[in-house]
Amino acid sequence: MNVFDVVVIGGGAAGLAAAVTLGRARRKVLVVDAGSPRNASAGQVHSYLGREGVDPRELLAIGRSEVEQYGGILASGTAVGVERVSEFTLRVTLADDTALDARRVLVATGVVDELPDIPHLSDRWGRDVLHCAYCHGWEVRDKTIGLIAGGAASLHQAQLWRQWSDKIILFTNEAVELTALQRAELAARQITVVPGHVTGIEVTNDELSGIRVGDRVTAVQAAVVFPVSVAKVDDLLAELGLRAEEKEMDGQVIGATLNADPQVGATAVAGVWAAGNVRGHRAQVIDAAAQGGLTGAMMNIDLVNEDVRRAVAATSFSAEMEREVDVSANPDTAYR
Repeated sequence: MNVFDVVVIGGGAAGLAAAVTLGRARRKVLVVDAGSPRNASAGQVHSYLGREGVDPRELLAIGRSEVEQYGGILASGTAVGVERVSEFTLRVTLADDTALDARRVLVATGVVDELPDIPHLSDRWGRDVLHCAYCHGWEVRDKTIGLIAGGAASLHQAQLWRQWSDKIILFTNEAVELTALQRAELAARQITVVPGHVTGIEVTNDELSGIRVGDRVTAVQAAVVFPVSVAKVDDLLAELGLRAEEKEMDGQVIGATLNADPQVGATAVAGVWAAGNVRGHRAQVIDAAAQGGLTGAMMNIDLVNEDVRRAVAATSFSAEMEREVDVSANPDTAYR
């Protein structure tokens, strides 16, 4: 009775959506939430149908109440380890040494965005230092946007952001050497190129006002970076042999995420599943929620299949025991 059907590690959109689906399937579910969502510094969630512009804290509060509505349990804490303790049971250990046993574990811990090492840049993260055009592009449309390169992948980023403004400035930041073709492509779209190493940003009246290269400050109203988005799961899943694997784009490391079945979310370790940014950092909030809902349903199916196997095994065992009693009472009937 103390074993949960599913322990969900992570109380973001993916984890909560999975918990709702599992709760509605009458599963015993507990969600462990460390309280550090990726979008904590953002003021709004965008492209979420029916909730456009909602405060991310409000969205999570709604999700938590829905989990509880279907009998789910919410617990504050940080999961520090997952191990197998029996054929059918996994154990999640929290930082305070609490142990939670479950038939299945869903890892929905998201990613941590590692920003360029530029003074004061992180202070503006999610406000006017941005990374996702679909998350923030509309809000800075037609503004002067400075894109700080982190590698070759930033060239695609520059061309993408050009969709929202015709005032895009690419700071090469000594991270990319432009070919003649790339310079031609940038020029054709009127994207200005500023060479040199970015040494800082300027803030005026609590608003980003410029990007510094050496002694020169170029006026901008928003900055775009290409963070390395890392799923911090290696210590958590070390006992199971699971770890985040680096992902590259144009030779540039853009993140490290947990490999899982792209359709249902099952990992290579039986009983351990993944959903949301932890298995793909590009997922927006609505994508993470959709992944969580689908993965929760697939986990329930997996549990149903196990329930069937165990029920059949128990029935077969009982039948065999009855047969042995009959045989001992009348040996002559044993092989009829």
